[in-house]
Amino acid sequence: MLEVNNLTFKVNENGIERSIVKNISFQVEDGEMLVITGPNGGGKSTLAKVLMGIEEADEGQIVLDGEDITAYDINHRANAGIGFAFQQPPRFKGMTVIRLLSLAAGRKLKESECCGLLSRVGLCAQEYVRREVDGTLSGGEMKRLEIATVLAKPHKLCIFDEPEAGIDLWSFSMLIQEFEKIHSKKAESLILISHQERIIQMADRIMVIEDGTIGAVGSREEILPRLLEKDDSCTCMNHK
Repeated sequence: MLEVNNLTFKVNENGIERSIVKNISFQVEDGEMLVITGPNGGGKSTLAKVLMGIEEADEGQIVLDGEDITAYDINHRANAGIGFAFQQPPRFKGMTVIRLLSLAAGRKLKESECCGLLSRVGLCAQEYVRREVDGTLSGGEMKRLEIATVLAKPHKLCIFDEPEAGIDLWSFSMLIQEFEKIHSKKAESLILISHQERIIQMADRIMVIEDGTIGAVGSREEILPRLLEKDDSCTCMNHK
C-alpha cells in the first residue's frame, strides 16, 4: 500500500516561491487502480515525479508497504518496487530496444521475451527489437516503448503519466487491455494520470487534482458522473 501524507512541492520562480503540490494526502491500496485527473497545469505530473523521486518533496511523507521512502532517490524507489512511465519518455542514442528492456527487467532478456513485451504495447516486435532508442522513433513509438519497460518486470506500484499521449486508436485499445489484465491480477497497484474517459472508467477510485490540491476523491461511481457533468461545459476529458 502507498501512503502519502501532507506532501508539498515548491518551486522558486524569479525569487518568488510557489507551491505546485500543496499538502496532499491519499492512499493507494494493494491491487487498486487510482486514476488521477484534472485540469492541465494542476500539478498531476509533478505529483507523479515526486512519488517516483524525480523531484524531491519539500514537506510530507511517502510510505510504501510500511517503509518510509521519502528520502529515497529514484534508484532506491525503483528497487523498492515503483515503476514509472514518463509523459515524455527520454531517448538513449546508441542503446538498442532489447538492451533497454533488459535493463528495465533487471536481467538479460531473450529476444523472444522482448518481442512479447513489444507486442503487448502494439509495436511490431521484429521491426523494433534491434532498433536504437533515438530520434528516429516517433513520440508515439517512444511512449509505447516506455510502457513496455514498466511491463518488463513486476512492481508493487506502477505509475503511468498520460499513457494515451501520442498513441493511435488501435494501440490505445491494446493498452487498455493490458491495464485491465494487470488490474485483474490484483498483484500491482496502479496510478494512471489521464484525461481519457476510457481509462477513467477503469478506475477503482478517481482523484481530481486542481491547483495543486485534491479537488475531489472517491469511487468511480461517485466521481465519474460529476466529471461527465463538468465535461458538458468545459473540456476535462478526452474521448476515444
